[in-house]
Amino acid sequence: QVQLVESGGGLVQAGGSLRLSCVVSGNIFGINTMGWYRQAPGKRRELVAVITSRSGTDYLDSVKGRFTISRDNAKNTLYLQMNSLKPEDTAVYYCNFALSMGSSYNPPVWGQGTQVTVSS
Repeated sequence: QVQLVESGGGLVQAGGSLRLSCVVSGNIFGINTMGWYRQAPGKRRELVAVITSRSGTDYLDSVKGRFTISRDNAKNTLYLQMNSLKPEDTAVYYCNFALSMGSSYNPPVWGQGTQVTVSS
């Protein structure tokens, strides 16, 4: 079974930066589109950014220009560089397989996520 382990979250002031990492077990990481999702308290989980196997990227409008998704297929690792953070970015962040922005695809297996808290 696939395992996803996220790390890198923390408490940061508005305007600050964080870099999230996610290690994915198994041999299928490199051939799949991957994404970063987030879930804020009382809200539905949403897809924030996606990256294809060929490193094509797409983003939620609210994070465009501030977040950058990347991947290292040799290390089975997904990254999310988050700059100019805002209080509304506060959420638990998860990595997982994805299809595309706007897709309703819901992967069956999830990691524990990593908490990002942005103070104003």
